[in-house]
Amino acid sequence: MKGRVLIVAGSDSGGGAGIQADIKTVTALGGYAATAITALTAQNTQGVTGIHEVPSAFVGEQMRLVLADIGADCVKIGMLHRPDVIDAVRDVLDDEAPGVPVVVDPVMVAKGGARLLEPEAVEALKRRLIPGAGVITPNLAEAEVLTGLRVGGRDDLMPAARALAALGPQAVLLKGGHLDGPTVTDLLLTGAERPVLMDSPRIETRHTHGTGCTLASAVATGLAQGLDLGDAVDRARRYVHEALRSAPGYGHGHGPLNHGHTVAAFR
Repeated sequence: MKGRVLIVAGSDSGGGAGIQADIKTVTALGGYAATAITALTAQNTQGVTGIHEVPSAFVGEQMRLVLADIGADCVKIGMLHRPDVIDAVRDVLDDEAPGVPVVVDPVMVAKGGARLLEPEAVEALKRRLIPGAGVITPNLAEAEVLTGLRVGGRDDLMPAARALAALGPQAVLLKGGHLDGPTVTDLLLTGAERPVLMDSPRIETRHTHGTGCTLASAVATGLAQGLDLGDAVDRARRYVHEALRSAPGYGHGHGPLNHGHTVAAFR
């Protein structure tokens, strides 16, 4: 039950989010992770201090070489940062990966507040990558930027999800973790099925760095392994919940999750 996932995202030197979290997640769920790194970041649990950009042509070259040799059963897209990188990624997907499901995590702001997507790249994301994506996985802040709607409570989830669906993805997984309260509610909306509200008890912890990257990569792994979207999302949510519950407590800020909880028995 392997499943090849090509991850197109930025690197996190602290290991909690980005490419590092993606690789850990895919591996922990039994998949095979390949990567195309879009940017290097200098960061830890307390914030991002610098971003070193990767040329868009080199991002495309990484993708093309992986797809031509190893192939992919799903592509997970994270931090893209600039419009030209978005264009390069879209071009490679069109040329080399037609029909391969794509999970788009519209990474815009780091946990510590640093912007990870240039303002002019938002329109490029909406125009070139979100349409046709298998599923997009925005949090509430990202949903507000993409739709212009305010998402301040549970009742706002459905209007926001419908507005996101109007941008053209096949499905929307709107993450409600930023809402207050003892329960975390996510909403899964697909074109042909009724919306599904998924609740789980909130884990009170500051160790939440990389939660969005991890969830999106877990969903991508499930799709790569042949699960339908509902089952992939369910497994991904359970995986993230346990990774939060058993977080190792590293760092002085927003610490990382325990991505390796599925393989703890092999210690």
